[in-house]
Amino acid sequence: MPGKWITNKQVKIYMQSRVQGHTQEVSAAKSDISVKSGRAIEQGKRKSPKNKERRWRTRKDPLATVWESELAPMLERTPDLQAITLLEYLQSEYPWQYEDKILRTLQRRVKMWRALQGPEQEVFFRQHHEPGQQGLSDFTTLKRATITIAGQKFKHLLYHFRLIYSKWSYMKVVVGGESYTALAEGLQEALMTLGGAPYEHRTDSLSAAFKNLTRAEQDDVTESYASLCTHYRMKPSRNNRGKGHENGGVESPHGHLKRRIEQALLLRGSNDFVSVESYQNFIHEVVKQHDHRNATSIKMEKAALQTLPEVKAVDYKLVQAVVSSSSTIDVRKVTYTVPSRLQGETLQVRLYDNRLVCYLGCHHVITLNRIYPIGKTTRARQVDYRHVIHSLIKKPQAFRYSQIRDDLLPSHHYKIIWQYINRSMEAKAACRLMVGLLYLAATQNCERALSEAVLSKIESADKISLCELEMMFNPSQTVVPVLSVQQHTLHQYNDLIISTEEVCHV
Repeated sequence: MPGKWITNKQVKIYMQSRVQGHTQEVSAAKSDISVKSGRAIEQGKRKSPKNKERRWRTRKDPLATVWESELAPMLERTPDLQAITLLEYLQSEYPWQYEDKILRTLQRRVKMWRALQGPEQEVFFRQHHEPGQQGLSDFTTLKRATITIAGQKFKHLLYHFRLIYSKWSYMKVVVGGESYTALAEGLQEALMTLGGAPYEHRTDSLSAAFKNLTRAEQDDVTESYASLCTHYRMKPSRNNRGKGHENGGVESPHGHLKRRIEQALLLRGSNDFVSVESYQNFIHEVVKQHDHRNATSIKMEKAALQTLPEVKAVDYKLVQAVVSSSSTIDVRKVTYTVPSRLQGETLQVRLYDNRLVCYLGCHHVITLNRIYPIGKTTRARQVDYRHVIHSLIKKPQAFRYSQIRDDLLPSHHYKIIWQYINRSMEAKAACRLMVGLLYLAATQNCERALSEAVLSKIESADKISLCELEMMFNPSQTVVPVLSVQQHTLHQYNDLIISTEEVCHV
């Protein structure tokens, strides 16, 4: 094949064939070259393939008249401009001259300009990590799965703690938003589960905890966080605001763990849980399976951790609340009912992410589920009818126009019952019956069963008798016997008078 360029592929096929023991003739036939060229290859006399770089255009440049004069200066002023934006500019300035098909050409030109003349880009420096050196905290949202608790949509976050060296992780369900209390409680639970503390703890500047806070409150959060780290002998550190990649040791693994959770939900066959506690246990099991994959490095890192202090640090906010004459307290734009015996007392409320723990002096009196108002200006209520029913049963007519009437009804079933009773009975009788039902539900702990029994009577159009229901759900109640009295006629009374007069005369 004289005069024909031999490709590198042909050379490779020829030499492989020769190494396998084939003759020059067979090897040349396999590589589609002449025997003479084969000998030249073996003697190092093969001509090199033509590698001359092409420097001329094969077609006219569609951007020749505008690139240097308009587009390049625009990119110098604003390097973030996209090719599609530049194309739309050209189509606006020069109608009918620039078609959409030049977009790919413009994209290549912009890409080449950025590589040769564009601004310097940020460089990411990969870090070397030592066992026990650093732990990271962050919050994330489960976006691709909707969790429900007892059929109700459950809005929540996930707090994530991670050791950077061994990839050990811990996740906690957060009912409220990103806050110091959620961080402190989740971090301490993670450290207790881990059995040690790293030498450094890194966060994302607690930026969410600082939202809508005054300067004094921000300083308080900062001091509380510093005290928390000091308690566990950890050095606090934060990434710069808006630089999420500086906390990449936990930001990126969010996705891996959330995909595991989503897959586990698919295997489970349902996203509904009976309680927040059961959902939290599910999360723990998923994360535990993830940690098992890194058992060797986790064991090594645990040996390098600091020992934990004997007691936990404060992971709550302390607020004071006075119990009103309505048996309520107001905490963070939310009204909570408490037992009526606490009226007039000042409670010390330990405010956690998901609960309020109330003390009177040093005595724990009640723990309440924490709820959050929707919006900045709205208020919310958390009402438990059990706290006030013993007073309400004495004056049932107060139920009808009470400001918390709808909140006193504990479920949707009781709301249906009240609508039926209110529509079908006289006003006073309706209030007496509704309050009586709530009192029975509270004293006999039969809230759900009672509502089902009443709804059954409503469906069958039977009369709702409070006495019958009390006998059904409170068998120990004394039953008043029903006596049958026969009414006498008037002439019988006359006969009795005559008989009495005769006896007197005798």
